[in-house]
Amino acid sequence: MPDAVVIGAGPNGLVAANVLADAGWSVEVLEEQPEPGGAVRHDRGVDPAFVNDLCSSFYPLAAASPVLSALRLEDHGLRWSHAPSVLAHPLTDGTCAVLDRDLDLTAASVDAFAPGDGAAWRQLHELWQRLRPDLLDALFTPFPPVRATARLAMRLRAAGGLRTARSLVLPVRRMGEEEFRGEGGRLLLAGNALHADLAPEAAGSGGFGWLMAMLGQTYGFPVPVGGAGALTWALARRLRSRGGQLRCGQRVERIVVQGGRAVGVRTAGGETVAARRAVLADVSVPALYGELVPAGHLPPQVLSDLRRFQWDFATFKVDWALDGPVPWQAEQAGRAGTVHLADGVDELTRFAAQIATRQVPDRPFLLFGQMTTADAGRSPVGTESAWAYTHVPHEVRADAADEGITGQWNAKDRELMADRVERQVERFAPGFRALVRARRILAPPTLEELDRNLVGGAINGGTTALHQQLVFRPLPGSGRPETPVTGLYLASAGAHPGGGVHGAPGANAARAALRRHRPPGRAGLQRLLASRNRTGVRRS
Repeated sequence: MPDAVVIGAGPNGLVAANVLADAGWSVEVLEEQPEPGGAVRHDRGVDPAFVNDLCSSFYPLAAASPVLSALRLEDHGLRWSHAPSVLAHPLTDGTCAVLDRDLDLTAASVDAFAPGDGAAWRQLHELWQRLRPDLLDALFTPFPPVRATARLAMRLRAAGGLRTARSLVLPVRRMGEEEFRGEGGRLLLAGNALHADLAPEAAGSGGFGWLMAMLGQTYGFPVPVGGAGALTWALARRLRSRGGQLRCGQRVERIVVQGGRAVGVRTAGGETVAARRAVLADVSVPALYGELVPAGHLPPQVLSDLRRFQWDFATFKVDWALDGPVPWQAEQAGRAGTVHLADGVDELTRFAAQIATRQVPDRPFLLFGQMTTADAGRSPVGTESAWAYTHVPHEVRADAADEGITGQWNAKDRELMADRVERQVERFAPGFRALVRARRILAPPTLEELDRNLVGGAINGGTTALHQQLVFRPLPGSGRPETPVTGLYLASAGAHPGGGVHGAPGANAARAALRRHRPPGRAGLQRLLASRNRTGVRRS
């Protein structure tokens, strides 16, 4: 019987298992899919000569994460690679804003849109440098991060206090207008905010866009050499080297609860796997509280709050094998690993508004990945392995382009939407479609088939909006990995701090389990003995 059973071998589940194994616990990880990784996998399914990541690709949060850094995955085969530039946001007039790890180059790019904006970008970077250590500490530790928050409050006070705090909770449109005279800096902030389900007018989208932009400025948007799955396999190798077990093709159907405590799991194959100390669930919040845990073991308020849980946007993705580099009208875009495609902040607002009204956008905002540019081994010389994803409503009421996309995501829907995605690329790279050797379409149901946590193609484990963050994530008053069931811990992106490949939810869950079983110190032992004496337990 292992000390802990971990449900799910996504990055959070594997991080949790590694942290427990480092503490001397025996761990067994059960994964439904035939291979580990969840949304961090790659294959050669588009063309045998091309490596394509199935879901996620670029990992700025992984590069910044103290959780992953502490695991020293480079000792287990992980290597990182960078594109020459981090990110580009071209416009149809041929101008282009560029985010580069060289601060001078980024500042020069935004200054080209309006003199003086380069200095404004440097000021935002200076703020980041002041806040970064404690901000990252607060981001990657369990909620509430008391010590990190106290230090962060002191740094905020020194950096402008309430005025700085106000800036970080602004909508990204307003933040961009206040900080920059030209469109370059505004585009870099707003495009990064749309990595989550935050409209340009949403409160807090400015702070999120600033955070993502500054992560790129400092750490870049690196990729694992060889494919996204290289990160997964480094985690799996590390776990096995410490005695942990990983079994794939094992769908967990139920968490076994006895006396209010999680004591194991039951698989779809009928096997019961007991856990001596803890069960950690790298699963979505609705799956945990709506399927895996019997309702009778949950407080009525949890079940009531679960009905208000909100997913982030659904996702539609296309992978390509291209016969040559993308023919960007703005040449600077050819050096970037990630390219944002929307013709200005107004087009971003239009896109988000169409999703809010449950329309399939007619001009979808695209996050476009040039994987061979970022890692030369992903495809033959002179070609490009590429992808783009966009967001769509979970429930489709209309097609803004009036082409008949229904949201059923049948073959017709998929082809129509993939063609629309390619037309959007063509606006910024005329001749793109002539380079397509092969393509693969990953509609929302397909993404969910690849990873059950990606419900309807939602990639962040729940909305990033303020009403489902911090103490409200995943449900009001929860905020921590502990659940109402003793010995059961939420270890997925549904928990604080949310989506992104950084391992924090898994590490937080593992540390919570370890704290519960930590031998008491001298003072704690004295309190325990005194308590037992008061209840009639004789001291030995």
